[in-house]
Amino acid sequence: MTALIVCHFVLAAFARPLVRALGARAFLVLALPPAATTCWALTQWDTAASGSSVDWSWAWMPDYGVSVDLRLDALAEVMVLLASGVGALVLLYCASYFSDTTPRLAGFAGNLLAFAGAMLALVLSDDLISLYVFWELTTVFSYLLIGYDSEHRHSRRSALQALTVTTLGGLAMLIGFLIIGQEAGTYRISAILADPPPAGTAVEVAVLLILCGALSKSAVWPFSLWLPNAMAAPTPVSAYLHAAAMVKAGVYLVARLAPGFSDVPGWRPVVMVLGAATMLLGGWRALRLNDLKIVLAYGTVSQLGFLTLLAGVGNRDAALAAAVMILGHALFKAPLFLVTGIVDHAAGTRDLRKLSGVGRALPHVCAVAVLAALSMAALPPLLGFAAKEAAFEALLHGDTADRWALGITVAGSALTVAYTARFVWGAFLRKPGVADTPVHRVGPAFLAAPAALALCGLVLGPGVGWTDRLLSAYADAFPAPAHPYHLALWHGWGTALLLSAVATLGGAVLFAARDRVARLSRRIAWPTADGVFGQLLLGLERLSLQATGFVQRGSLSVYLATTLLVMLAGQLSVLIADRPWHGAPAPRLWDVPLQGAVAALTCAAALLCLTVRRRMKAVVLAGLTGYGAALLFVVQGGPDLALTQFCVETVSMIVFVLVLRRMPVHFQESVSTWRRAVRIPVALAAAATLGVVVWVAAAARVAPPAGAAMVEETAHHGLKDVVATILVDLRAWDTMGESAVLAAAAIGVTSLIYLHRRAEGTAAPSEVRGRTAWSVTTEPLTGVPQGDEGAPERGWLAAGATLAPEHRSVVFEVVTRLLFHPILVLSVYLLFCAENMPGGGFVGGLVAGLALITRYLAGGRFELAEAAPLQPGLFTGLGLFISTAVALFGLSDGTVLHAWTYHGHLPLIGDYEFGTPVVFDCGVYLLVLGVVLDIVRALGAKIDRQIERAAAEKAAARGAGPETGEATP
Repeated sequence: MTALIVCHFVLAAFARPLVRALGARAFLVLALPPAATTCWALTQWDTAASGSSVDWSWAWMPDYGVSVDLRLDALAEVMVLLASGVGALVLLYCASYFSDTTPRLAGFAGNLLAFAGAMLALVLSDDLISLYVFWELTTVFSYLLIGYDSEHRHSRRSALQALTVTTLGGLAMLIGFLIIGQEAGTYRISAILADPPPAGTAVEVAVLLILCGALSKSAVWPFSLWLPNAMAAPTPVSAYLHAAAMVKAGVYLVARLAPGFSDVPGWRPVVMVLGAATMLLGGWRALRLNDLKIVLAYGTVSQLGFLTLLAGVGNRDAALAAAVMILGHALFKAPLFLVTGIVDHAAGTRDLRKLSGVGRALPHVCAVAVLAALSMAALPPLLGFAAKEAAFEALLHGDTADRWALGITVAGSALTVAYTARFVWGAFLRKPGVADTPVHRVGPAFLAAPAALALCGLVLGPGVGWTDRLLSAYADAFPAPAHPYHLALWHGWGTALLLSAVATLGGAVLFAARDRVARLSRRIAWPTADGVFGQLLLGLERLSLQATGFVQRGSLSVYLATTLLVMLAGQLSVLIADRPWHGAPAPRLWDVPLQGAVAALTCAAALLCLTVRRRMKAVVLAGLTGYGAALLFVVQGGPDLALTQFCVETVSMIVFVLVLRRMPVHFQESVSTWRRAVRIPVALAAAATLGVVVWVAAAARVAPPAGAAMVEETAHHGLKDVVATILVDLRAWDTMGESAVLAAAAIGVTSLIYLHRRAEGTAAPSEVRGRTAWSVTTEPLTGVPQGDEGAPERGWLAAGATLAPEHRSVVFEVVTRLLFHPILVLSVYLLFCAENMPGGGFVGGLVAGLALITRYLAGGRFELAEAAPLQPGLFTGLGLFISTAVALFGLSDGTVLHAWTYHGHLPLIGDYEFGTPVVFDCGVYLLVLGVVLDIVRALGAKIDRQIERAAAEKAAARGAGPETGEATP
């Protein structure tokens, strides 16, 4: 099972080179994983039909009870056959539907196959959390597929609408999953259904939240608005996602959980009422639309309501009817969508008012469509007829609510017959006063996929008994009635057959009066759900703009004060209510007097920040507070923390200085006396509150500190540096997450500042000889040697020729030249000595970044380009790749980030050891180096370019001035 799922995603990743090499024929290769999955599922038919299951479990994090569980039982068998079998045929259909020159074909192909893999994993998941993950993956891939034609506004809007509706439902469902998992004590679906948690308020709320997600996924009213708009996607997407796969996920979830939760109060009313309403509303709307795909879309909405109703009724015969109807619906709706795509290709339109005589021109296409349509209309001897008979029979022998639902389903079935007849008439028959539509021929390969599906519906009609054993294995999870129903095409004359005849006759009457029905439907039509959705989004956008305008006033001091006041209110409320300081030991002012002295100097530097008016002084004083904190770490005996703090403060100060070049020298915000009188107490109160909270939190410890255990564990592995071992081994998950956040934050910030490329290539010779920010002088200097006269006799820097003599410092250049490589060596030493000495990848990357910053400060942006000619993103991406690879490599022993240590011996060097934590730390080193380089290039080199452009414009204006003056009389 896992190999088949992985194959889908792996081959999807190679879709681009396949499409580049094979064109549209690449779909034939991409169809192999779904085809192989279908063959595997067929080999497991007997196992699933016997009531057994194929289980696979992987304990991902056994200490936390987190595992990935897959299970193939009878219901999953049906869904796997549909998701994979229909998926394989749709991919084969795509080879004829698209041409080699179709734009963005590779992305579409990869997304479609990846969706098939996500859908396969969804129906096989036996764990609520895994199911949710793959549930959301189908949402993401469907968003990409619906928005395939992203150049059109309608496609983008439809994709966003589908994403919004299904994602909101999915979030509600996740909350329900978490509640159910906590109440049941497990997230294993099979275990929950075997022993459901007792009904209570929590379970009832959880069930309603889960139904919210399921109904939104299956486009059940009031969430049905997104499915018709999703017809903006290419026809293969509609045939697969909206007939056989994605929209079935919600019905599948209802069917999966019904054996354990159908008796929970609220389940049946929600499922039956909304399902019945959806069946009627969707069918009625389909009678007045003219686009063939939209007619099928609303028909799909109607059928999904029917399926949801059957799956949620909660008895054995209804569950059997739901299972066979799920199968039948896929086998008639998918070929109808595919045939619609063929008609659109051949005739150039899907408007049934413009189509005429297509059936005579394309008789084979018409035959396939009629065969599938007869099954959708539930006429014998097709599978649709057997499925509807089973549904009528199940509801007929139910309780009062079931019989009310039976009446609605009969009316809905009449609507189904009517819009089915209207589809066939509109697509293929001749119409009075409309000329025959010119069409081109359709090859047999184009028709093969819909023909195969329609023939399956024809064969399984008389042969529906072949599926009875498999589908009954699922239905038997419900209490067995006295006379259980068994699937067969013919059950003799009875009430169910009479109701089928009534529905067929009613549909024929509605079709015969189609014009009057359409006019009546338009006359009494409610506001469309799509319009309501648009108005809601517009109102939400206006509200957000008003709220943003009220809150975001553009004042950093107001934002900071608001944050501090909210924090103060929350923390003081808790402190006053709980009084947690009772029994807490009194805090010590210091362990040694030196701590008090450093703390006093640090506080003094912080207070001095309030008195200065120059930005540069404020930056220096703020940096001194950071250095003071580093000194406290030194005094306390934390050299690792101190070293990191020193490097971070140094880089931060340099970044501040680079930014301040483009800002006014003085603070321009005028602070009134009353504002200052308010700010000072707020700041002092926040500081005091945080101090009390830290003291109370430290005093509230009841368990022994973990430090001793970590020291012991570090010594057990022959290491000495506990901090570094924690970062790259014991708590490597935290480091990995923080590294990813750091990379994302740095890239995001620099991207917001400069939308164009952040990297600078090696300077061209002609550009090097030009004016740069380091050779720009605001006014011409007199008495200063020009050109090479005042320059040093030799160049100490690679880009020294770009510097103006008045901006060069021989001492700085020499020091930079002498120290650059030793600093890099020091950074590598800090990287590899971290197991036994202070250091690590993070501080090593910062030190390497400081070496590059020194080159930039000494020689400008061209010097930085010479020192680091590679893209910053290369370092960042490579670092993330190495860290992630080490994490995944641990899976070979069953645990992510599992550490290995290799012991060896080298001549002259002696014994050595090399562990995966060192490799992980190398990834951190490269990531931090890339982040620092990215920031320096964005805030340094790019600002240099701005200065150069401003100087050039100023020089041009100065040069044009005299000419203008001479021309003036």
